[in-house]
Amino acid sequence: MKKKVALLIAGCGVYDGAEIYETVLTLLRLDEKDADYQFIAPDKPLAHVINHLTGEEVKDSQPEGAASRNLLVEAARLARGEIIALSTANPEDYDAVILPGGFGVAKNFSTFATEGAACTVDKKVQAFVQAFYQAEKPIGLMCITPAITAKLIQPGILCTVGNDAAVEGAMTSMGSLHKSCAVDEIVVDNNHKVVTTPAYMLASRITEAKAGIFKLVDKVLELA
Repeated sequence: MKKKVALLIAGCGVYDGAEIYETVLTLLRLDEKDADYQFIAPDKPLAHVINHLTGEEVKDSQPEGAASRNLLVEAARLARGEIIALSTANPEDYDAVILPGGFGVAKNFSTFATEGAACTVDKKVQAFVQAFYQAEKPIGLMCITPAITAKLIQPGILCTVGNDAAVEGAMTSMGSLHKSCAVDEIVVDNNHKVVTTPAYMLASRITEAKAGIFKLVDKVLELA
């Protein structure tokens, strides 16, 4: 039977959401491997919005009482509308979960962007991912996402963000076991079924990100 993978994404756009190239490369490899997938995102406001042309924060110009940008709505752009709210997603329906990177992970899924090692993780995101862990289903994390592994899943898991000393320091202080890794490689914690790759923490071109992401998808499907 086909494997079905939950893709938990943090919005749409590298600076305030999910990293688009990483997400698309994940989809490409899943499709090449004839695996099914489902996009999933929390239904809540973005932490803040970034103008991807200038890199500057977009201040809320909506009238008082109007809705700000919504994470699920923004993520639906990347999912071509085929997405469900995290609150309705059942981990039992999937064989594995993969979380692409992007600063939305550090801003919308957690407070890592502002609080580092003292960060907290969105409780619904945490509960969803931990359900896979408790069921011994594989978890794939890429780019900045492994930075919050200790609080997203539990301390003591071997993972990587590549070779970023500052992020590695925060990770180890939270209890993760960091291993340096090249952009085109993966780190596998077989005991915990967690697979990580640096992706755009190191990649300078899409082909570099592709190599590690494809290996991550392959390993996650193998473990499933």
